[in-house]
Amino acid sequence: MTQTVVHQPRVAWDGARAFVRAAGSQQSDQFAALVLARLGSEVYGQFADTRQRLLTALVETGGDRYASDVEAGKWRVRLEDFLRTHPELTDAVHELTIEAHEL
Repeated sequence: MTQTVVHQPRVAWDGARAFVRAAGSQQSDQFAALVLARLGSEVYGQFADTRQRLLTALVETGGDRYASDVEAGKWRVRLEDFLRTHPELTDAVHELTIEAHEL
């Protein structure tokens, strides 16, 4: 029997980068629907807030990466905390990470 070890901080970091990339993409609404279905309304609202901050930063700075980097840092912490309290959703975060890369 093979056992897989899940390193939650790595899942959170990979997820953070993918979520921010998805929030800035043209398919953000599609990804947001997946977030709502798999992780719930609180995370969905946080994703919507990220999308809005990225759009605002794009208008204000013309595309400076600083906003994306800040958002990724916030999502890393947010997802680490989320996975600590909801470890049963680790697979869902991992799956969303993979799906975000396919957008």
